[in-house]
Amino acid sequence: MDREPAVAGRFYAGEPAALRREVDRFLAAGGEKVRAKGLVAPHAGYVYSGAVAGAVYARVEVPQRVVVLGPNHTGLGCPAALWPDGAWRLPTGEVPIDPELTAALAGGPLVEVDLEAHLHEHSLEVQVPFLLRARPDVSIAALCLGHLRFADCEAVGKRVAKAAAGAGALVVASSDMSHYIPADAAREKDHRAIERILALDPAGLYEVVHREKISMCGIIPATVMLVAALELGATRAELVRYGNSGEVNGDMRQVVGYAGILVA
Repeated sequence: MDREPAVAGRFYAGEPAALRREVDRFLAAGGEKVRAKGLVAPHAGYVYSGAVAGAVYARVEVPQRVVVLGPNHTGLGCPAALWPDGAWRLPTGEVPIDPELTAALAGGPLVEVDLEAHLHEHSLEVQVPFLLRARPDVSIAALCLGHLRFADCEAVGKRVAKAAAGAGALVVASSDMSHYIPADAAREKDHRAIERILALDPAGLYEVVHREKISMCGIIPATVMLVAALELGATRAELVRYGNSGEVNGDMRQVVGYAGILVA
């Protein structure tokens, strides 16, 4: 079953040429390319977070196959919802669901085929135009994650790693950082979480976000990605860019934080 775009024309340009220009502008950040195991990229509207997302995608050699992990904002569907088949449609084309990668994930703990969790969810969708522009022949597996215990994050992460290893796949974790707090407080809180990612410490990341009540919506995808990246042999991580919504709209009293991080 093909998935129609849910947020085209709202989170990103709905007209093909405009979307290509938009993504190309963000990918122009450049820098030395890295063969990453995983990455963290934000998922707000491109006017706010596109520059941070583009900066991290510009640093990564996107392979032909990618696992995209996103948080479940709607609450619909099961805790680990897998899109089964077909393609994800965009204004700029279609991205096929990778059948082998998806089948490998489907056999894992907690994971269930579930369309409902995906239909209105933006967190995975906004990653796909970047992947398609960076790698026109890309195919994906799409996993939408609700809140999980750390032990469940470990189990899912190890299954993601097993699937990714066989496919040479990149693991993308979609996450914004702190939500609707002053910019200085957001930076302080966010960097506590970022420090744990840079230390390749999934348990520490999970713990500090919950203990400090950091409103990082993609804590579960980021934790799962880190577990998978370590299983895949990751040895380092790099904060490519950090920013917040106030840099765009001028309101530093209530910002959303954004981080672009690569794990290699």
